[in-house]
Amino acid sequence: MKAAVDLLHEARVRERAACIPEAVQLYEAAISTAERSGERAVVAEAQRRLAVVLHHRNESYRARELCNRSFQVACEIGNDVLAAEALNTMGGLALRTGEMEEARTFFLRALERGGTTAHGLEARVEQNLGILANIRGQLVDAVRHYERAVAAYRAVNDEHGSATAYVNLGIAHTDLRQYDWADSYFSKSADIAERSGYVHLQGMCLANHAEAHFFRGRYDEARRMSEAALAIFDQLDSRADKSEAYKMIGMVYRETGRAALAESRLRTAIELAVSAGSVLNEAEAARELALLMQTMGRNQDALTLLNTAHRLFRRLDARIDLVYVGGKVSELETTYFDVVREWGQSIESADSYTFGHCERVAQSALAVARELVLDDTTQTTIRLGAYLHDLGKVRVPHEILNKPGPLTSDEFEVVQMHPLWGIELLAAVEFPWDLKPIIRWHHERYDGTGYPDRLRGDEIPVAAQIVGIVDVYDALTTERSYRPALSHEAAMQEIERCRGRWSEPVYDAFVSSLHPATISPGIVLSR
Repeated sequence: MKAAVDLLHEARVRERAACIPEAVQLYEAAISTAERSGERAVVAEAQRRLAVVLHHRNESYRARELCNRSFQVACEIGNDVLAAEALNTMGGLALRTGEMEEARTFFLRALERGGTTAHGLEARVEQNLGILANIRGQLVDAVRHYERAVAAYRAVNDEHGSATAYVNLGIAHTDLRQYDWADSYFSKSADIAERSGYVHLQGMCLANHAEAHFFRGRYDEARRMSEAALAIFDQLDSRADKSEAYKMIGMVYRETGRAALAESRLRTAIELAVSAGSVLNEAEAARELALLMQTMGRNQDALTLLNTAHRLFRRLDARIDLVYVGGKVSELETTYFDVVREWGQSIESADSYTFGHCERVAQSALAVARELVLDDTTQTTIRLGAYLHDLGKVRVPHEILNKPGPLTSDEFEVVQMHPLWGIELLAAVEFPWDLKPIIRWHHERYDGTGYPDRLRGDEIPVAAQIVGIVDVYDALTTERSYRPALSHEAAMQEIERCRGRWSEPVYDAFVSSLHPATISPGIVLSR
């Protein structure tokens, strides 16, 4: 019968060699052996280390349970070092599930309980504080914590710890676009990982170094490293990590013009992320696939995927992993604008007279929204809704859209269907913003004479009124197939004559927004 401490050591060796099932069995054997022999310090340490392994296997509930038991055992035997180690690990588990303040509290309690000389504890806490800063987008602070972690690891001759900190430094410098520094840190970590035989760390070095190469446009190197990382993660059966590798391979194929391969790899990345329960990886892979759909002109597919990614990023109080979620959402919303703008322009391409109309309406509507001091979310809703307000016109026959003379009553009835057709085209797309009222009701009138639903007064949302009034102004001041452009003055006279179509606050904000300094570029002021 092996001693408990020997089983614990052997389990650690098997864990580093990526032999996870064997490692779990050995940790469990160490716990049961130590409990029989009364070696409670070994019990506490084996429980804590097993908790970490189980967490990586997506058994988070059991991991927390074991970590709590490790802390309780350490407290019962009065071992402050082991208690502090358990607190630090509990902080790491909280961090991975998005409980930021709870994680920070655990880390600080660990430092207080174990001091700064507890066998590298200071290094591990600094590393975790760096990860916390990284998540919050405080990259300079993150680098500072990681550098302190390296110094502390080296002080206790912990090469493995140093290698992990080097990976995190590489990731932070990649985010800072300091790629030479990133290369240096990834190389240092890889050297240690290879020398020590820590297989998972080798995979992490390859996967994260591939991302740095990708951002530098070194696509062949990025794919080579991603494929090597994938082979390692496949050996480990780590689905979340495999998802990350597939995502990078798909991104490389996308950027090198191989769309079919890119779509295949990115969809595999999403499937693996879902099966692993990795919300972050699923969100990021969905965003990258949306970008591919955009390049292929599949705008509706792109928006559906962006909506999925947006929902998942907003849920990232689960399984956060070295990511600044606020920055990811901001980046995602920029992609939304790009896709929606391109879709709006593709709608206009059927009518040379209205090219640029959606862009001008979006910018002018945003100016009116600011005059009304509407909140940021409403401003975003109005801008995106303006880009897509005429989406339904793709179903209006070309000969009606471009008819040089007045429309017949039957033809006008066809045109009046475009708000409803726009809603039908977006029926399967659930936006994070409520765009559909703008698309459906931008032709409604405050006096009840609009279409398609004859809404009256405040039944018409303010956002739809705003897009409606700037839509009319742009139509009046732009040359059309059936008439020349009106001057700004003539258009304003016409809008004044029809001011009963909009509420007084919307009308007044529109007029205030149109002083010369803010008239949208491209609007024809005189003919």
